[in-house]
Amino acid sequence: MNRICQIELDDRNLPPPTPEIEQERKVAIFDLIEENSFRLPPRENRVVPQGPYHLGLAIRDRRLVFDVETEGGGKAAEFHLSLSPFRQVVKDYYQICESYFTAVKTLPPSQIETIDMARRGIHNEGSRVLQERLEGKAEIDTDTARRLFTLICVLHFGG
Repeated sequence: MNRICQIELDDRNLPPPTPEIEQERKVAIFDLIEENSFRLPPRENRVVPQGPYHLGLAIRDRRLVFDVETEGGGKAAEFHLSLSPFRQVVKDYYQICESYFTAVKTLPPSQIETIDMARRGIHNEGSRVLQERLEGKAEIDTDTARRLFTLICVLHFGG
């Protein structure tokens, strides 16, 4: 019950993604729906609606918006996070991904592996920042945080 069963990205105002970005998005959504952990913690004297949840992610007014609904469509929670803590790690992630996609086409496996290790490290940092920012709002495991961070990067693509 403590999981996301559907996810929707509000990317209406973004330019069309590159094929690489679109692939990252599809894989992250597929993996997220297949396996995730998402729990809304109890709030003072308020009943927390049980999952599974539908999650909407958007960037509005320079804030990352999590819109959480129950499977039946009832509002479960909504929270807005500052994008400031994500800016540098998203920028670093895009730069290393660009290097990785170029390397795959031209470099030997040993050099690709080095770049991929750096990419995973930055991705882990982004997921850690996300878990910190969600503290007290939603409880997620590391794999869920990694997949959600990928989707946050997709939303930053046009920003």
